[in-house]
Amino acid sequence: MLKFLSKVKIEFNALDPRLASCMEFLAQCNARKAKESNPSCQVQVKRRTDDFPPQITVTFVNGYEENFDATSTTAQHIRNLILQKGQTLETEQMFREAGEKWPVVIPEEELRQPFTGIKPRKAEEKLQ
Repeated sequence: MLKFLSKVKIEFNALDPRLASCMEFLAQCNARKAKESNPSCQVQVKRRTDDFPPQITVTFVNGYEENFDATSTTAQHIRNLILQKGQTLETEQMFREAGEKWPVVIPEEELRQPFTGIKPRKAEEKLQ
Protein backbone atom coordinates (compact mmCIF):
# COMPACT_ATOMS: atom_id res chain seq x y z
CA MET A 1 0.00 0.00 0.00
CA LEU A 2 2.76 2.49 0.91
CA LYS A 3 4.47 2.05 -2.46
CA PHE A 4 1.85 4.36 -3.99
CA LEU A 5 2.22 7.03 -1.29
CA SER A 6 4.79 9.69 -0.50
CA LYS A 7 3.24 10.81 2.78
CA VAL A 8 0.70 9.65 5.37
CA LYS A 9 -0.59 11.93 8.13
CA ILE A 10 -2.73 10.45 10.89
CA GLU A 11 -4.42 12.85 13.32
CA PHE A 12 -6.39 11.81 16.41
CA ASN A 13 -7.05 12.52 20.07
CA ALA A 14 -5.87 9.55 22.13
CA LEU A 15 -8.93 9.86 24.39
CA ASP A 16 -11.39 9.88 21.49
CA PRO A 17 -13.39 6.62 21.32
CA ARG A 18 -13.56 6.96 17.51
CA LEU A 19 -9.83 6.42 16.96
CA ALA A 20 -9.95 2.70 16.09
CA SER A 21 -9.58 3.26 12.34
CA CYS A 22 -6.55 5.52 12.85
CA MET A 23 -4.82 3.00 15.09
CA GLU A 24 -5.48 0.12 12.69
CA PHE A 25 -4.26 2.15 9.71
CA LEU A 26 -1.15 3.21 11.64
CA ALA A 27 -0.44 -0.45 12.43
CA GLN A 28 -0.75 -1.30 8.73
CA CYS A 29 1.65 1.52 7.81
CA ASN A 30 4.18 0.35 10.41
CA ALA A 31 4.13 -3.26 9.23
CA ARG A 32 7.51 -4.48 7.98
CA LYS A 33 6.20 -5.41 4.54
CA ALA A 34 4.57 -2.00 4.07
CA LYS A 35 7.71 -0.13 5.13
CA GLU A 36 9.87 -2.24 2.81
CA SER A 37 7.60 -1.45 -0.14
CA ASN A 38 8.46 2.27 0.13
CA PRO A 39 11.03 3.26 2.77
CA SER A 40 10.88 6.91 1.67
CA CYS A 41 7.16 7.29 2.52
CA GLN A 42 6.78 9.66 5.47
CA VAL A 43 4.34 8.50 8.15
CA GLN A 44 3.41 11.33 10.51
CA VAL A 45 1.29 10.98 13.61
CA LYS A 46 -0.28 14.07 15.13
CA ARG A 47 -1.78 13.53 18.57
CA ARG A 48 -4.40 16.16 19.22
CA THR A 49 -5.89 17.44 22.47
CA ASP A 50 -9.03 19.02 21.00
CA ASP A 51 -12.30 17.56 19.70
CA PHE A 52 -11.07 17.38 16.10
CA PRO A 53 -12.38 14.12 14.59
CA PRO A 54 -9.82 11.43 13.72
CA GLN A 55 -8.52 11.98 10.20
CA ILE A 56 -6.13 10.27 7.80
CA THR A 57 -4.53 12.23 4.96
CA VAL A 58 -2.54 10.46 2.26
CA THR A 59 -0.42 11.98 -0.48
CA PHE A 60 0.12 9.83 -3.55
CA VAL A 61 3.45 9.74 -5.39
CA ASN A 62 1.97 11.97 -8.12
CA GLY A 63 1.14 14.68 -5.54
CA TYR A 64 -2.59 13.99 -5.32
CA GLU A 65 -3.79 14.35 -1.71
CA GLU A 66 -6.86 12.73 -0.21
CA ASN A 67 -8.43 13.13 3.24
CA PHE A 68 -10.42 10.41 4.99
CA ASP A 69 -12.78 10.86 7.91
CA ALA A 70 -11.56 8.06 10.15
CA THR A 71 -14.70 8.18 12.28
CA SER A 72 -16.84 6.75 9.49
CA THR A 73 -14.32 4.96 7.26
CA THR A 74 -12.61 1.69 8.20
CA ALA A 75 -8.87 1.25 7.82
CA GLN A 76 -9.47 -1.62 5.39
CA HIS A 77 -11.69 0.56 3.20
CA ILE A 78 -9.03 3.30 3.12
CA ARG A 79 -6.39 0.71 2.24
CA ASN A 80 -8.55 -0.66 -0.60
CA LEU A 81 -9.13 2.83 -2.00
CA ILE A 82 -5.37 3.49 -1.93
CA LEU A 83 -4.67 0.22 -3.74
CA GLN A 84 -7.29 0.99 -6.41
CA LYS A 85 -5.88 4.47 -7.00
CA GLY A 86 -2.36 3.00 -7.03
CA GLN A 87 -3.28 0.52 -9.74
CA THR A 88 -4.61 3.39 -11.81
CA LEU A 89 -1.33 5.26 -11.30
CA GLU A 90 0.66 2.21 -12.40
CA THR A 91 -1.50 1.81 -15.52
CA GLU A 92 -1.14 5.50 -16.36
CA GLN A 93 2.64 5.26 -15.98
CA MET A 94 2.77 2.19 -18.25
CA PHE A 95 0.86 4.00 -20.98
CA ARG A 96 2.99 7.13 -20.71
CA GLU A 97 6.23 5.10 -20.84
CA ALA A 98 4.93 3.40 -23.99
CA GLY A 99 4.27 6.80 -25.56
CA GLU A 100 0.51 6.41 -25.47
CA LYS A 101 -1.98 9.11 -24.49
CA TRP A 102 -3.64 8.98 -21.09
CA PRO A 103 -6.47 8.58 -20.38
CA VAL A 104 -7.34 6.09 -23.05
CA VAL A 105 -10.49 7.18 -24.89
CA ILE A 106 -12.52 4.40 -26.48
CA PRO A 107 -14.88 5.65 -29.20
CA GLU A 108 -18.56 5.17 -28.39
CA GLU A 109 -19.16 3.05 -31.52
CA GLU A 110 -16.47 0.58 -30.40
CA LEU A 111 -18.09 0.21 -27.00
CA ARG A 112 -21.34 -0.87 -28.65
CA GLN A 113 -19.76 -3.52 -30.89
CA PRO A 114 -20.27 -7.14 -29.86
CA PHE A 115 -17.22 -8.99 -28.62
CA THR A 116 -16.70 -12.12 -30.70
CA GLY A 117 -13.32 -13.20 -29.32
CA ILE A 118 -14.64 -15.88 -26.96
CA LYS A 119 -15.91 -19.19 -28.27
CA PRO A 120 -18.25 -21.25 -26.10
CA ARG A 121 -16.78 -24.57 -24.95
CA LYS A 122 -18.26 -27.85 -26.03
CA ALA A 123 -19.63 -30.13 -23.32
CA GLU A 124 -16.82 -32.69 -23.69
CA GLU A 125 -14.12 -29.96 -23.40
CA LYS A 126 -15.61 -28.77 -20.11
CA LEU A 127 -15.17 -32.19 -18.51
CA GLN A 128 -11.47 -32.47 -19.31
